[in-house]
Amino acid sequence: MANPRKRGTILLLVTGLLLTIFAGRLVEIQAVRGETLAAEALDQRMKVLALPAQRGAILDSDGAPLAVTVEARNLTADQTLVTDPAAVAAALAPILGADADVLATRLTGTRRFVYLAKSLTPEIWNRIRDLRLPGIFSEETSRRVYPSGTLAANVVGFVGDEGLGLGGLEYAFEDQLTGTPGEMSYEGGLSGGAIPTGARSLTEAQSGTDITLTIDRDIQYVAQETLAAQVKASRSDSGTVVVMDPQTGDILALATVPTFDANDPGASDAKDLGNRALTEVFEPGSTAKLMTLAAVVNEGKANAYSWFKIPPKLVRGDEDFQDHTPHGTLNLTLAGIMAKSSNIGTILAAERIGGRKLEKYLKKFGIGESTGLGFPGEASGYLLPRDQWSSTSLPTIAFGQGFSVNAVQAASVFATIANDGVRLTPRLVDTLTADDGTIETPETAKPTRVVSAETAQQVRAMLETVVGPGGTAPNAGVPGYRVGGKTGTAQAFDESCGCYRGVVASFVGMAPIDAPEMVVGVFLMNPKVGRYGGQLGGPVFKRVMTYALQSRQIPPTGAQASRLPLGG
Repeated sequence: MANPRKRGTILLLVTGLLLTIFAGRLVEIQAVRGETLAAEALDQRMKVLALPAQRGAILDSDGAPLAVTVEARNLTADQTLVTDPAAVAAALAPILGADADVLATRLTGTRRFVYLAKSLTPEIWNRIRDLRLPGIFSEETSRRVYPSGTLAANVVGFVGDEGLGLGGLEYAFEDQLTGTPGEMSYEGGLSGGAIPTGARSLTEAQSGTDITLTIDRDIQYVAQETLAAQVKASRSDSGTVVVMDPQTGDILALATVPTFDANDPGASDAKDLGNRALTEVFEPGSTAKLMTLAAVVNEGKANAYSWFKIPPKLVRGDEDFQDHTPHGTLNLTLAGIMAKSSNIGTILAAERIGGRKLEKYLKKFGIGESTGLGFPGEASGYLLPRDQWSSTSLPTIAFGQGFSVNAVQAASVFATIANDGVRLTPRLVDTLTADDGTIETPETAKPTRVVSAETAQQVRAMLETVVGPGGTAPNAGVPGYRVGGKTGTAQAFDESCGCYRGVVASFVGMAPIDAPEMVVGVFLMNPKVGRYGGQLGGPVFKRVMTYALQSRQIPPTGAQASRLPLGG
């Protein structure tokens, strides 16, 4: 039999060793790793709740909301708590406008969390909550709302299901509008709720930047409604209206038809979701004669009273050039060339300065370069480099074919003449207001002197003859105001066939002509009823210009209309 004393000694040694190990472990846990382990334990108990940032609003020039973010609810379900999926689905279906069978499928299973619907209004959630359906819950979220639906939708754009900008300014200013999410952390108990005396921290979310536009919602509304009626009456493929303040470059309206409801962009064709005023280009046609004749006047090669002999046709290179209405030999002043929109007269005037100088002026007017608006998908148009011009390039470019512009560029040309020959970068965004109240005004390029003030004044007097007796747009006049403008009827280039097919009918004008404060451009693509810019664009111009002048309380100047000789 073993010695009891020996067994006791061994047991004592083993017990001592174990106590030593436990003591060492305790020292390690409490003294050496105590803080680390406590922090790890706290981390395991800490719950983190993301605090989404409020998306910035998009406002019109007077602060009226065009896009805002409002409270919403996502409808969720715990399938394990839904005892009768068919009955719950039948109760939810009429409220959600959903298929009961589809909902029943979503409610059946063992998943603890599934989405049934997203971005519900609080009112709809309240109706569902009052049913007290087992397993049905909600989570707070937000949704983007466009109070005026189609108003300026092609400018403002829209967001997708995830709340990210997918079009227009919503896309272009995504980073600024989004803001910075916050975070709330708290120490949770076994039930998941917060421990009243537990640790907690809060990082506030920073709301996105509010964007105030130069758009005047009232002028925008009249532009859209008037344009829509004319697009329908003329059976045009589409139409655009641009309204600008020439003294600031501010775009007061940018209307596009067809348009879409920004609250439901999926209901419209994809081609109607963009902004045609900036994304589509076309040959400007006779509205471009403004640039050619302004260049001729500015170079001192002619003035409004200079006479030109206009033959029935003009041969340049291998092409015969004619006016839109056949005629015999005419004697027209430069003002008469503008009023009658004579292609031949414009070519003869352009030849006095030559292609190199004409190209220089077109570039100074901004042809072939971006508007500077930074709008997504903008097409800048194209001007063939001078060294690639053919024998017929000068004649065709002089009267507005052989190069392309977008609608804003075309209107900006007239705004330059209205602003005494100084080109300003168009403005669509007025200010950016951050969450902390800081206001930023986007920078624009420096003004560019294109022609002299004297040239601009003389050209404006010539534009007034277009809406007067003998001009091509007598129905574009605005009662009580002196108005001037230019018609355009250009062949439309069809990329599908690489040929000219259809027309672009346009009218761009300004008022009051002797001290312009408003420019309105109207562009109708491929009309089926009617053809000419004065006939189709003139009435739209008249309605929009009349409203814009009156709404902004711009008085008539009271000056007498210019009486320039036209010839015949």
